[in-house]
Amino acid sequence: MTRSLTGRRILVTGGTQGIGEGIARHAAACGASVCITGRDPARAAAVASAIGGHFVIADLTDAEATAGIVAQAEGAIGLIDGLVNAAGLTDRGTILDTSLALWDRLFAVNARAPFLLIQAVARRLVASQRPGSIVNIITMSSHGGQPFLTGYAASKGALATLTKNTAFGLRGHRIRVNGINLGWADTPGEHAIQARDGKPPDWLQAAEPAQPFGRLIRPADVAVLANYLLSDAAEMMTGSLIDFDQNVMGAYA
Repeated sequence: MTRSLTGRRILVTGGTQGIGEGIARHAAACGASVCITGRDPARAAAVASAIGGHFVIADLTDAEATAGIVAQAEGAIGLIDGLVNAAGLTDRGTILDTSLALWDRLFAVNARAPFLLIQAVARRLVASQRPGSIVNIITMSSHGGQPFLTGYAASKGALATLTKNTAFGLRGHRIRVNGINLGWADTPGEHAIQARDGKPPDWLQAAEPAQPFGRLIRPADVAVLANYLLSDAAEMMTGSLIDFDQNVMGAYA
């Protein structure tokens, strides 16, 4: 089976930077028509122009705006048959200091937005009797997560369950849903978090040699796996949660 995405129409949330941008660029290079979402119009326009794609500006904390993304994307590239939920918030907070506002914001972006987008894409594909593929970018923290990531881990745990639930519910329509439990990655968002946590500008140079494979995960790494899951090469695969990390969950030295 081919990993080509020629003829596919793919929507990538969070496609203006980091993992989402890497996936969008790779999908376009593999022949797909791509529409990205983001909050920064200038950055969205730049990425869309670079890949010959389109963009929709939307704040995923706004349920109404999120619910309208698929219709806008389809107005630009046609019926969406591939969706990548790559946008996400990773704000810190323990069970003792996470506010209700932070909890709600994390769940709005990390769980509710994917739900609304999966629902919109699935309804259109079912009505048109077309197959499709959905990829959710989750996190290794969905297995439980560090104490300072209480809301983040919980919201991504919800997305992991949503992935399996919708995979089972949509398999009769040949709509596949898979998830990637992403490990520590070198992204603009991670650099911003490290700076906010008081780490020096060269934190990456110190962190990478300590990793088992000598570096952090990069967007291009994730893009290859996402492309596989979107393509016909993975046509028999649904409901999978892939641990994409150089550490092994459940194994201890």
